[in-house]
Amino acid sequence: MSDTKPTLFADGLLDASVHHAVVRLTLGQLGGDGKPQPCGQLVMPLAQLPALANGVLALLRQIEAKAKEQQAQQASALAGSVTAPATPPVEAALEMPGTFSFGGR
Repeated sequence: MSDTKPTLFADGLLDASVHHAVVRLTLGQLGGDGKPQPCGQLVMPLAQLPALANGVLALLRQIEAKAKEQQAQQASALAGSVTAPATPPVEAALEMPGTFSFGGR
């Protein structure tokens, strides 16, 4: 017996609402016409929203730290030559090769 869980790819958040202490986050992805379309909904108790938000912020901080680390390595490799303008950490993270995970997974 396999444990299958749905996987959603989302480009962003289209809508967020709270009703009766339940948070509903409508996720969206760009359609073929380039316009955002709903692709799923994340529903959770309002009491859990701070933990989710803190987890996402912690992940973003780790990605930025990894990007800064990569920039430092590239800068040291280019020492003595003309350096390129600094890339913001989030943009650099998007250019990072390979995959990585955080949180011991």
